[in-house]
Amino acid sequence: MAGVRGSVALVVCEPLSRVFSEDPLFSLVSRSVSRELGDVDRHVVLMLANGAGSAARIERYVAGGHVEGVMLVSMHDDDPLPGAIDRIGVPVVSYGRPAVSVPLAYADNDNPAGARLAVNHLINRGRRRVATIAGPQDMIAGQDRLAGYHRAVADAGHRPIVIYGDFSRRSGADAMTRLLREEPAVDAVFAANDLMAIGALQALRQAGRRVPDDVAIAGYDDFEAAQFTNPPLTTVRHPVAEQVNAMTRLLVERMGGGPLASIVLPAELVIRASS
Repeated sequence: MAGVRGSVALVVCEPLSRVFSEDPLFSLVSRSVSRELGDVDRHVVLMLANGAGSAARIERYVAGGHVEGVMLVSMHDDDPLPGAIDRIGVPVVSYGRPAVSVPLAYADNDNPAGARLAVNHLINRGRRRVATIAGPQDMIAGQDRLAGYHRAVADAGHRPIVIYGDFSRRSGADAMTRLLREEPAVDAVFAANDLMAIGALQALRQAGRRVPDDVAIAGYDDFEAAQFTNPPLTTVRHPVAEQVNAMTRLLVERMGGGPLASIVLPAELVIRASS
């Protein structure tokens, strides 16, 4: 099905409260998408799929021929929207490896490898009780980063210590407080994103634990705030601009009749004083 040339829907599969929150991911993605689409003479239509009603409205909008292509961001396991858009026949690409069984073009960063880099770094610094504050397990990024953690601690012969958060700073603080109560000998933590790592730093400070002397911390994203924590945060770089560039190229190729493809960007560890 051909849509109106010049318009691309950016569909964020999160509630309003999360899109407009402390998490900088969505604003970074939106700005990068707008810039990249402008470079190929398209403009972005931002749409939020935060429930069955909004998903149905998006389906009708896409089926009505209002857009030439669709970009999906922050999908969850049970999301029916990718399948619905695929059946409509409009080209679609995902920011991140999709969890659904529908074959989609996507651009991602190497989440398992990035998690392994962070955890191996902590282990190589002599840490023996390395825990993780894992992200939501209905999201591929959360699953992949946890898988990378498990691989690294298994290779080192260490016992996994896993507690879960929801990618928010508060959940990181709560998880760290629980870790200190249940695993008081923990000496390192890999948090599956920077916000949870920042929350963990706050909880450690309140508990009188020194970072990195008592507990080393590493995060994932390398958003700007990671440079200004106390101490500055060791983290895995999430190359948002490069990933959006790759996603845009894939979508333009699909809109031109090109084949289904995917791009996975390499992981990079940024070492700072928290580890």
